[in-house]
Amino acid sequence: MTINISALAGLYGSHLDTIQARHDRALEKAGASHAVIFSGAPNRVFLDDYDYPFKTNPHYLGWLPLTNTPYSYVVYTPGKKPILVYFQPEDYWHKPPDAPSGYWVNFFDIRIVNNVEAALAHMPESRDKTVLIGDIDDDAQAFGIERINPTAAMNVLHYARSVKTEYEIECMRIATRRAIAGHKAAEQSFRRGASEYEIHMDYCRACSHTENELPYSNIIALNENGAVLHYQYQERNAPSESKSFLIDAGARYNGYAADITRTYANDDEFQALIDAVDKLQQKICNQVKAGMDYRALHLLAHRKIGDALTEAGITTGSTDSLIKNDVTSAFYPHGLGHLLGLQVHDVGGFMAGETGVTIDPPPGHPFLRLTRVLREDQVLTIEPGIYFIDMLLNNLRDAAGGKQINWDVVERLKPFGGIRIEDNVRVQANGAENLTRNAWAKT
Repeated sequence: MTINISALAGLYGSHLDTIQARHDRALEKAGASHAVIFSGAPNRVFLDDYDYPFKTNPHYLGWLPLTNTPYSYVVYTPGKKPILVYFQPEDYWHKPPDAPSGYWVNFFDIRIVNNVEAALAHMPESRDKTVLIGDIDDDAQAFGIERINPTAAMNVLHYARSVKTEYEIECMRIATRRAIAGHKAAEQSFRRGASEYEIHMDYCRACSHTENELPYSNIIALNENGAVLHYQYQERNAPSESKSFLIDAGARYNGYAADITRTYANDDEFQALIDAVDKLQQKICNQVKAGMDYRALHLLAHRKIGDALTEAGITTGSTDSLIKNDVTSAFYPHGLGHLLGLQVHDVGGFMAGETGVTIDPPPGHPFLRLTRVLREDQVLTIEPGIYFIDMLLNNLRDAAGGKQINWDVVERLKPFGGIRIEDNVRVQANGAENLTRNAWAKT
């Protein structure tokens, strides 16, 4: 896959200006003069001598495209060039990070240190006027800075982070193209009867990721496993018959994530239901625009799921009654989507403003992860679904909603598990850019 580095270089300076302005605001709200952003430290496996895979602090990644530089710090004082304290140990057990290079280096005063203690010399002198942002599990990592992740500063940064810069959106387009290459390879594996494990490995090869580089653990679900929303295993043996395939899998670039779900079937009836979910999902995507309340989109999804269930002969009665009797919630028990960016479930989804006041989900919909009124250049997911989950459907058997369910049809479709269709969508003033569909058409 070709990446236009010069295009990213042209966007990075403006992105960094935005990041600095956000930290200026955060420092003002916190009554501080300096910000220190810690990249993070590896966590040691209990009773062993090696570490869990390292995950970089997303606040650090917002400054720099460095996804694997533990024990490093960005030191920022408004009006001054940011300092990068770059940890490059002298080590023969592990390969140290390469020397800093790339389009971003000239924007930083880079100071290389060979041991963690040496970073102390590059910290602000006035520790009482400094805030530290990051996951600190050892006081030595804080260098005497006592204000760690202060609420006033974090609220400002988290609320603002939902709006993406052009640089960030371009990184997400690249991550999307990587993910789609994996998705297309995974579908081919399913069509030839591969196991979940084999499909997963083909996905990773196609998007050029190790498992540790993926933004989240792939959901690779054949047949009834597709009814488990966050199915976590990869069976080594292929089923005797591959009826259906649900894949929820993403990719990363410079720390920014793509998060895409597709469902496939080798059965005309279930494929028709997949097509119905795909169609309604696109109708919801077409409603995305700045000023739209995401909660309203979620409730719209339930109406469209109700319509689709009835059209497929799975339920009877009005859509209003299916919603009232919790039938749509049994077949579609999760939220419509979430913010996306440096984290798959990016922060700030419930925030009404930078003070930290939150917006509740609609009554009866506790799993919705995004409740905000949409703003231009937010990136979010739209991911409705229909699932055949025994635990939820059995709760309706003796209730009013159970009388609206055609149980014979449910029994016939249960072996196919479930359906989810997920795209990543950029909010625009009068519509949306569907990052997933646009890239899929070009890949």
